[in-house]
Amino acid sequence: MRSVEFKVIETDPAEYCVVASDTEIFCEGERVKREDEDRLADVGYDDIGSVRKQLGQIRELVELPLRHPQLFKTTGVKSPKGILLYGPPGTGKTLIARAIANENGAFFLCINGPQIMSKMAGESEGNLRKASVEAEKNAPSIIFMDEIDSIAPKREKTNGEVERRIVSQLLTLLHGLKSREHIDIGVPDEVGRLEVLGIHTKKMKIVEDVELEKVASHTHGHVGADLAALCTEAALNCIREKMYLTDIKDDTIDAEILNSMAVNNEHFNSALKTSTASSLRKTVVEVPNVSWEDIGGLENVKRELQETVQYPVEHPEKFEMYGMSPSRGVLFYGPPGCGKTLLAKAIANECEANFISIKGPELLTMWFGESEARHSAPCALFFDEPDSIATQRGSSVGDAGGAADRIADLACLRKSPVSKDIDLAEGFSGAAIIAICQRACKYAIREDIEKDIESQRRKDSQAMEEDDAAGEVHEIKVTHFEESWKFARRSVSDADIQKYAFSQTLPQSRGLGFEAAGIASKLQKTFASSSGGDEADDLYD
Repeated sequence: MRSVEFKVIETDPAEYCVVASDTEIFCEGERVKREDEDRLADVGYDDIGSVRKQLGQIRELVELPLRHPQLFKTTGVKSPKGILLYGPPGTGKTLIARAIANENGAFFLCINGPQIMSKMAGESEGNLRKASVEAEKNAPSIIFMDEIDSIAPKREKTNGEVERRIVSQLLTLLHGLKSREHIDIGVPDEVGRLEVLGIHTKKMKIVEDVELEKVASHTHGHVGADLAALCTEAALNCIREKMYLTDIKDDTIDAEILNSMAVNNEHFNSALKTSTASSLRKTVVEVPNVSWEDIGGLENVKRELQETVQYPVEHPEKFEMYGMSPSRGVLFYGPPGCGKTLLAKAIANECEANFISIKGPELLTMWFGESEARHSAPCALFFDEPDSIATQRGSSVGDAGGAADRIADLACLRKSPVSKDIDLAEGFSGAAIIAICQRACKYAIREDIEKDIESQRRKDSQAMEEDDAAGEVHEIKVTHFEESWKFARRSVSDADIQKYAFSQTLPQSRGLGFEAAGIASKLQKTFASSSGGDEADDLYD
């Protein structure tokens, strides 16, 4: 027997009534919406967070033609008819469409892709036609097609006859509604996540000192649906904490217990431990629990990693102040078992970043350009066994050679505030000078950060105020370059100098054949005197 649900909305003549087994029920009128559907019907612009920019574009393309169609008639252009919203699941695409319809009083018709499909021939196309007719009867209306890619894939990729007919029918119904506007509803940043958390917690009973800013900073890669689930889990943690005070079999709960319940920081912290970003469902993402104390030795490597990876995440204003673009990658090399993976996990943990480990051969099964790491930024993307996929540039063969060569593409050159008493070296190649300047800049940033840490440790607010009043200029000093010079190495060997000098003068050497040798000799002496002796060809260790 199939059960049917009813909702009592009015009684007559008595205020109360009892529905017994012998009660006769007569159905008339349209069905009543469920509470969850009513909830969606009350959605407005204030219930959507982190998409202010996208919402403004959508309102311009949808709300303006609905409210003021005469604007387009006056200018003699056709009003926009359609928009394509794309993005990861849970970012609020359906919610935006509901809010637009509710705010404008338009009829809203939601078509879920899988519900259109039918095993009966011709029924799927009929469902699309019925939806189109219903929207025309209730104009102005908004037709929202959810998961449209499930019913309308690319025509050249459709394998079955049913899929081809559905695509053709859909194109016929949407004739004239072709959309040139594609709006990306992406993963929110930290500010957007804080806005979403504020929306979901405005009806929650929370203590005053709840740090939503901290929760937003620890939910990298989370979308609106993930944050809603996080708030629900925090509330459940609060309920579990008080469950020992009552019996679940009791019909009522003491009012004193209910009044004492409030969600606090501990409840959110517990919920964060079990929360995962839905934008990374297909990727194994973890927040490591490895710390620097778990790694013995390698003190110089640890410090280099801190300056290269951790400082740009924790102190981005310092790098902007010195005009230095932080490094984007580090290459670990060494025998198996020496702690390369452990170091990567430790630096990810110190930065409170997500950690994605990808074996070299696994990358070949994925598409080039996947953006999971960007969605969960800041993220430590660890490529294990990169030598299996990233060979010497230009040595790749086949159609994928150009895509594989993109792994090694890199360029960096920035202006930095340099003290006037610095004597810029002559004779070093551009790459060598860049390496020296960047390392000197790193030393200046390290010194600046260590000063801030020491001031905070002493909690000497008066000294900090005096420093701010003095208006100290942050710049790279001679001592920083002297320390950086210890790691400077020539990037061009003597043989390379002679080879390039000879090749440049060869076309002009007719009748001037002896000049090439003289130029090469001068260049060799210049580079030899600047390098301070025979050094390795590497930029630095």
